[in-house]
Amino acid sequence: MSASARRLSLNLFIYPGGHHEAAWRYAASDVDHLLDIDFYQKLARRAEQAKLDGIFFADGPVLADNIRFAARFRLEPITWLAAIATATSRIGLIATASTTYGEPYNLARLFASLDHISKGRAGWNIVTTSAGLAAQNFGLSEHPSHADRYGRAQEFVDVVTKLWDSWEDDAILLDKKTGIYADDTKIHPIDHIGRHFRVKGPLNTPRTPQGRPVYVQAGASDDGRSFAARYAEAIFTAHQTLANAREFYADIKRQAKALGRHPDHIKILPGISPFIGSTEAEAQKLHDDFNELVQPEYSLHQLKRMLGIDLAGHDLDAPFPSHLINFDGAQAVASRFKVVLDIVDREKPTLRQLLHRLAGARGHWVTVGTPEQIADRMETWFQSGAADGFNVMPPYLPGGFDTFAEQVVPILQKRGLFRLDYEGTTLRDHYGLPRPESVYGQQARATA
Repeated sequence: MSASARRLSLNLFIYPGGHHEAAWRYAASDVDHLLDIDFYQKLARRAEQAKLDGIFFADGPVLADNIRFAARFRLEPITWLAAIATATSRIGLIATASTTYGEPYNLARLFASLDHISKGRAGWNIVTTSAGLAAQNFGLSEHPSHADRYGRAQEFVDVVTKLWDSWEDDAILLDKKTGIYADDTKIHPIDHIGRHFRVKGPLNTPRTPQGRPVYVQAGASDDGRSFAARYAEAIFTAHQTLANAREFYADIKRQAKALGRHPDHIKILPGISPFIGSTEAEAQKLHDDFNELVQPEYSLHQLKRMLGIDLAGHDLDAPFPSHLINFDGAQAVASRFKVVLDIVDREKPTLRQLLHRLAGARGHWVTVGTPEQIADRMETWFQSGAADGFNVMPPYLPGGFDTFAEQVVPILQKRGLFRLDYEGTTLRDHYGLPRPESVYGQQARATA
């Protein structure tokens, strides 16, 4: 395969304990070190040895109200990734930060600092925060509506972009002879006045190695798709079927092209949670062992968050009660709502079967098989216009990822679908994304 040939992008999505909701109960899970940075540094180094593009930490500004049953705490991801940056040299570092419960100037500084610390490996997963309880942590009486959150997000990203661009690349002169450190005519106030924000600027941090950290997004609602097509450079998404993944992929690429963007500059990366065994039977037993650890009270609570209906007390082995779904509720616009309905429509599961389907990765693609079968399915999605790569979501840690890295990655490499070694040093390099020019630099060139 030529150096310019298309290759998979792969991230390790790290969730405390693993992505199956009962992962912490599984005998081989390492749950004694979930607050130990050494544990995560070792995971990151393992992912780097496998030549993955990046590691990704999700985040949210509220404690999950079902913490009683699962390891669903949060550590602040920028701090976390700064520590991991010092223990690695190539792998990308992607963190979630909210546009609903954050301020553009602070966020711009945090990610610019991470990009400098890591020598160009930072990515920002842009979220609008769906958890309504977060409002009470920020002095708000109620959670903003879906539309209001996306309206604020667009302005937020515009402000952050201006701040990251406020220093031109050649603003620092370092002229010891004249005593001039920086050309302040190339450091620009942004003078932003909008509906949500008033920000003078400039940023107090020079432009970063990547120009800007990579913009990542994870929404798949209509608003989310539109937002992603306009801003995202990588998209984390959840699909259960090849057909649904292909529809999403084609829609995003079409919208991006209509906005004047190059479709290849958006990497679409569905989540995949693989249960891997040396035989199909072994892989299926592993999956069954995890589902035997599921606690229905926790699973029903998760389902309530996705669908907005409380099914506690319903017969778990009766058909899922579709007639109770409220299509006019607040959750109906969310992408995960549609994922769950798709499962119900296609598979006609019992309530218990649906809970097991969702336990593996909260609506992401759970696939069970041998290393060859997992690689075959990934290749099919990649070659069929459904994915540019995947967010790998191990059901448990560290073993679930070790098996993927040791047994699936080499197959993908042998087929020429994944890199044998890094060809660049930044996350943009790994994703094959261009380094953006400062908008102020563009203006200066245009008037020269």
